[in-house]
Amino acid sequence: MNDVNQSLEIIKRGAAEILLEDELIEKLKKGKALRVKAGFDPTAPDLHLGHTVVLNKMRQLQDLGHEIMFLIGDFTGLIGDPSGKNATRPPLSPEQIQQNAATYKEQVFKILDPEKTTVCFNSEWMGQLGADGMIRLAAQHNVARMLEREDFKNRYKSGQSIAIHEFLYPLVQGYDSVAMKADIELGGTDQKFNLLVGRELQKNYGQEQQVVIMMPLLEGLDGVKKMSKSLGNYIGITDAPGEMYNKILTMPDSLIWRYFELLSFQSLEQIEQMKLDVENGRNPQDVKDVLARELVERFHDKDAAENAHKGVGNTVIEGEIPEGCPEVDVALEDQVELPISAVLNKTGLANNSAQARDMLKNGSVKVDWAVVDASLKLPAGTFLIQAGKKKIAKVTLG
Repeated sequence: MNDVNQSLEIIKRGAAEILLEDELIEKLKKGKALRVKAGFDPTAPDLHLGHTVVLNKMRQLQDLGHEIMFLIGDFTGLIGDPSGKNATRPPLSPEQIQQNAATYKEQVFKILDPEKTTVCFNSEWMGQLGADGMIRLAAQHNVARMLEREDFKNRYKSGQSIAIHEFLYPLVQGYDSVAMKADIELGGTDQKFNLLVGRELQKNYGQEQQVVIMMPLLEGLDGVKKMSKSLGNYIGITDAPGEMYNKILTMPDSLIWRYFELLSFQSLEQIEQMKLDVENGRNPQDVKDVLARELVERFHDKDAAENAHKGVGNTVIEGEIPEGCPEVDVALEDQVELPISAVLNKTGLANNSAQARDMLKNGSVKVDWAVVDASLKLPAGTFLIQAGKKKIAKVTLG
């Protein structure tokens, strides 16, 4: 039972919800390798750290001796996952899917052990199902149940379009679990409905139901919204070492322990000790450095991790802060936020308002390595601001 308890502690680390934990314990007690499934639709060519939350849990289960099945949803990608969307998501072309799938396979093995990972494509079984098989699959669920999904329900009530093929997505994802005979399925909390459909279909097909392990959605560098490339608050796993390092160092202090729990492979005991050290006066930047070097080494190499903090020459290299980078405090006074043009003026990154407008118009201003325009307003917090090729400062508004 000790082995079960130790495994359970590792599995539960960072998990938002496990359905059902009692079933997981019973599966672990059998002492056999469990078939662990997680699916990713190849909707974009690059993964970011938000995607790795589930991949990290897969690696932990892999290290515990379980069978890891990394599913690339080349068939579901043709449908487009409607989860959390307020409009029909356009499906990708087969060419886009194949291109993105190739990069996914390369990137995930920075975390998973390729020798112990089975890569699957759901077109393998969905392509063979045929029209009659799809109709029989559709008969396993009803419209009323589909409309229990929050996003479908909201769109239906507001009169927004719901395409018929969107109802197929949860069914196909659920059928993947049947085809793969999954014991465990991993996914984000936004996937709860789809993950539970997998349990229901397995029961209908006479299989033992999978345990669902849901991981939280990782907040992006703004500390509020989930990490997303479209929001510009992401850290890509293909980011240059210096860029990755400095994005982590400039994240809000409020994210430190969240990122350690979900992204680091350090033990909970080590993390608790660092937390205690910070409470006793250690600079939070020191522990951000620890995390940044760990992640840079994982996605690049040890040498990159050791040198990611260094600046090069007088020109700011993407993702690298020159040593001695100035730190500037800007008072918000009675304002909640300041326009970026005003921040440029107050920090001396622009000589005057006209120059600030020109730089913003030309796309030569970056905040935390993302290009911004004149519409941006910055709230209280610390930001890395670059103006042109040579001027950069760490700016704290408050």
